Amino acid sequence: MSSSPSDDGRAEPESPLQRVVDDYLAHLTVERGLSVNTLSAYRRDLRRYVAHLDARGRTTPAEVTPADVEDFVTVVRTGSDGGSTLSASSTARSVVAVRGWHRFCALEGLTGTDASSAVRPPAQPRRLPKAISTADVERLLEAASAGEGAVPLRDRALLELVYSTGARISEAVGLDVDDLDLTPGLAAVRLTGKGDRQRIVPVGSYAVEAVEAYLVRARPMLAAGGRGTPALFLNTRGARLSRQSAWAVLRAAAERARLPQATHISPHTLRHSFATHLLAGGADVRVVQELLGHASVTTTQIYTLVTRDTLREVYATSHPRALRRTSPDRDDAVTHPVG
Repeated sequence: MSSSPSDDGRAEPESPLQRVVDDYLAHLTVERGLSVNTLSAYRRDLRRYVAHLDARGRTTPAEVTPADVEDFVTVVRTGSDGGSTLSASSTARSVVAVRGWHRFCALEGLTGTDASSAVRPPAQPRRLPKAISTADVERLLEAASAGEGAVPLRDRALLELVYSTGARISEAVGLDVDDLDLTPGLAAVRLTGKGDRQRIVPVGSYAVEAVEAYLVRARPMLAAGGRGTPALFLNTRGARLSRQSAWAVLRAAAERARLPQATHISPHTLRHSFATHLLAGGADVRVVQELLGHASVTTTQIYTLVTRDTLREVYATSHPRALRRTSPDRDDAVTHPVG
């Protein structure tokens, strides 16, 4: 029987509920291929859920009632169990984890019914992705390459590649040199996204130029301080650049460029800007879906709301009856066709 350490250092037997949770997480790891970050979040959510059920005297999945599940949603929203208060989006993730566990219990024959089937996560406010203008992107990229030496070349290459491909920052720092194909006119990169799903994304000429400059003039200098690694982007010790360091690169460049709300710009800002600018330029939403690596086009469609002003402008200037036309005699007169 597995156990966990208690406050006084002695091992305590793991509860039956926690053992089923461990089985479920093992199932997700093997069968679903979820990312490490998602599994870590589910593990935290379900550990809190088990503590909630323990406090209510539940010892097996079959004893859990719909009221237990509903009350858990209230608990994480209010923090009444002494834990952190979760936002609507984090609560929704917790509900997904809990419902998945209950479905697993039902499929494994541990319960006769699914106590979570009627529970829904709280409604979330629809938030538009944050994007910056193309002019601000150019200022950001120029600021990233300010200075001398290997690091500015690396920083420019990193941000150029993220904006050129729409890569998540974890995907960018996870790249190896062999994931790049810089063949002129056919340049592309192999990105590994959530659930280890891979996709091939074209790389624009500006990013190709920046990455080539980094590979020739900077990476060998950085690699000299390490033990040898296939990683594309290296830190000053010659090891793979971390997500936190990549975030710092972007933040520093945004501050040097004196962008509005520089402190709120994140690596995801470039990904959002990539999608928004493509759609504003006329790209099909399903093409953008493939480039971003979204499993569902519904996720990508939120970006279409960002370009609504652009659509209105195009409509107003293109459709023959979109606007009222004025005459010299009346400001609000409408010009009618002769017929």
